[in-house]
Amino acid sequence: MTDLEQTFDADRFGTPRAKTVSWYDPMPTADLGRTLSGRELLEAIRDERIPAPPIAKLMGLCIEEIGEGRVVFTCVPDESLYNPIGMVHGGLVCTLADTVIGCSVHTLLEPGVGYTSIDLTVSYLRPVHADGTQLRATGLVTKPGRRVAFANAEIVDGAGKVVATASGSVLIMDARTDS
Repeated sequence: MTDLEQTFDADRFGTPRAKTVSWYDPMPTADLGRTLSGRELLEAIRDERIPAPPIAKLMGLCIEEIGEGRVVFTCVPDESLYNPIGMVHGGLVCTLADTVIGCSVHTLLEPGVGYTSIDLTVSYLRPVHADGTQLRATGLVTKPGRRVAFANAEIVDGAGKVVATASGSVLIMDARTDS
């Protein structure tokens, strides 16, 4: 009998593990965000004056640095993010890249101006493991624009090795003038 022919044996896998995630209603933050510049909103989240969005809580994303057209986020992946081949799923790295690309653009936006991702290209360079090592993702705007902006991301591990790079474009949406 092969391993695939056996029924699930709970003793083989040990005790189930759990992860509890708590978050606040995201809509008051989004409403407040329409009255603040992008940089002011990110600073308020970083400084815990307003709650972080649920995705940040779910994946453990933290804002470390905010500059003009530049942000740095960190996270420490845990094993709840593992894929079936024993490493952190690339979706976490992709989410980090998308986040820092979008937020780097957000630092340049005025109140009432939002954004959404148009495209994202991620190059995975080495595996990520849940070994307590912090990932550090830097987003940098390469070309700001009135309707479309472009930015790059670099994600490094605790040893400073690049685990992924990304580039993306972001659609700028001005609620004050767009209908």
